[in-house]
Amino acid sequence: MCFAVPSKVLSLEPETDIAEVDTLGRTRHTSVHLLPEIKVGDYVLISHGFAMEIIDEARALDSLQLYREIVEKMEAGTI
Repeated sequence: MCFAVPSKVLSLEPETDIAEVDTLGRTRHTSVHLLPEIKVGDYVLISHGFAMEIIDEARALDSLQLYREIVEKMEAGTI
């Protein structure tokens, strides 16, 4: 099972197939070699350092909201 949090593409380095992405407020780099059609502003799911799938923005934002709610409840000790 894979647990992937949607990440927004902030910038692309086409010569290296590397993108800078934002994942819940943290930036990191990931390979976009498997998604040649990717562009800045897309939301992607990442597994093992590779962007594996471009997802719809509405789906990504819904998922991100749920993850934030889970984190808040965990921090409050209610789950």
